[in-house]
Amino acid sequence: MASITKRKDSYFISVSCGYDQNGRQIRRTMTYKPEANMTKRQIQKEVQRQAVLFEEQVRNGQVSSDGRLKLADFVPMYLETAKQRLSPYVYERYTHIINLGIIPALGHLKLRDIRPVHIQRFIDDLSKRDTHLDGKPGKLSPSTVRRYYTMICSLMKSAYKLGLIGVNPAERERITLPKLEEEQTEIFTEQELDDLLQALEGEPLMFRLLIHMALNTGCRRGELMGLKWSDIDFKTGVLTISRSNYKLTGDAEIKSKSTKTGRSRTLFLPPYCLRMLRRYRAEQDGCRLSLGDAWHGDDWIFIQADGKPMYPTTPTQWFSKFQKRNGLPHRKFHALRHTSATLLLSNGTNIKNVATRLGHTQLKTTNRYVHAVEQAERDAANTFEILLKPHNREALA
Repeated sequence: MASITKRKDSYFISVSCGYDQNGRQIRRTMTYKPEANMTKRQIQKEVQRQAVLFEEQVRNGQVSSDGRLKLADFVPMYLETAKQRLSPYVYERYTHIINLGIIPALGHLKLRDIRPVHIQRFIDDLSKRDTHLDGKPGKLSPSTVRRYYTMICSLMKSAYKLGLIGVNPAERERITLPKLEEEQTEIFTEQELDDLLQALEGEPLMFRLLIHMALNTGCRRGELMGLKWSDIDFKTGVLTISRSNYKLTGDAEIKSKSTKTGRSRTLFLPPYCLRMLRRYRAEQDGCRLSLGDAWHGDDWIFIQADGKPMYPTTPTQWFSKFQKRNGLPHRKFHALRHTSATLLLSNGTNIKNVATRLGHTQLKTTNRYVHAVEQAERDAANTFEILLKPHNREALA
């Protein structure tokens, strides 16, 4: 039976779990601190609930005394496990978020002492900031704040699963997060796409091909950078997408990994795209011959001047400058992938085929583009309402 002791504004819960070899009783403990807005009756009910839950976890061997471990000391254990299931790029991002924001704010606390109030205070402080944690000006967006919360939640959930704490203080129902603005899928309108393709005609062949391949395949940026000539069957027009290139901070070399889903996928390229690829391969062969021993290529399609694979960040940087140079509205490079999907759906392609082409494992991911197409149709209807209604007697009656 759990014992409960009130200590000022908190409750000390203790559970016996047997005796050690010297006959001394072993107890597991936790401290529960009620939230400020709770009534006396709510506090009594919640304390009893916490005690029952904690006792059950102790009985099941889910709680150890290692809750004394500080969060900062637990992080290496967490990251070592995470490294086995995350891509190198995502692992680097996790590490950056933890080191930049979470350890400075919460790292000094023992795991067992972390309460929802600590996490809520951290979330609130992030929301109020006028600068980013790395010093860049501007407020953090609600989605960025939520990203930090997701990281804390993952850390505490891992500690809970390992039995280092008896209760996960980061449970979603206990934390109030900033409200997200309605997410908009960024796509090019028909006119914007036409203007973009017109402006593209004055650019080098490699970048013209890059944009057309992004639109035709819907590939992610890293997947485009990971394409090799051997991935294309020019006889059948089939392209195989099997890898994604990435570069971590501090690494000298660009590396490759499997696609986001871990599976290869194939798709057909239109004839005009195959013709562009043939022209560009001839141009690349000419560069290779002229450079001789200075050429360091390895069958990559999109390359640096010496044949090495193009940096994964180059498409983003080039695309931003290209739009600005030509007076085009700014869109992210990833908007080309979104546009590819919406073009297919709006022209009658089955959603399952679109999902397969994009490399989605779940149809609900592809459904976002269905909503984008529906919104575009509503916008079109509203345009006709504005343009034609003043000239229609029945509409004005």
